[in-house]
Amino acid sequence: MPKRFALLDRDGTLIKEKNYLRDPDQLELIPGAGAALKRLQDGGWGICLVTNQSGIARGYFDLEQLQRVHRRLADELAQFDVVLDGIYICPHSPQDACHCRKPSPGMIDQAIAVHGFDPSQAWVIGDKEVDIGLGQAVGAKSILVRTGYGKTYETETMANHVVDDLSEAVDLILDPTHPQRN
Repeated sequence: MPKRFALLDRDGTLIKEKNYLRDPDQLELIPGAGAALKRLQDGGWGICLVTNQSGIARGYFDLEQLQRVHRRLADELAQFDVVLDGIYICPHSPQDACHCRKPSPGMIDQAIAVHGFDPSQAWVIGDKEVDIGLGQAVGAKSILVRTGYGKTYETETMANHVVDDLSEAVDLILDPTHPQRN
């Protein structure tokens, strides 16, 4: 049986929202996020980040700065013995009309090409409606977290589930008897 995957937004879901984060020293995991990903990984799940990074197209930072941020993220997650299976980015602006910018499915298409998972068996977790739209675009279940910008979207969301944070999202994914899961 192929590995199942959780596809996570980065800013506001896994790390604290910093508005075009370009300095690795400003990266902060959301409390409980590292331990939650460890539980997910130990449960046999693959974990990929899917993140819009229009700061590149807008000239706020370049790809090398983004890679430094992601190396710092990898270092932070390593403290929990967590290794991401992949990081997929969209470097375009909203005006570029690309296939990879959430809610378009391009980043998940890339992840499927590398990891060979069934998107209908995946979960997309994020703090914005574009994350939820991405889940819908590929037939995945979606979870809106209230961290980051999530509270602003929770009354109007099309998400399958709304939870407080990534830790609660992982609880829901891992517990087949969870009352909100079905």
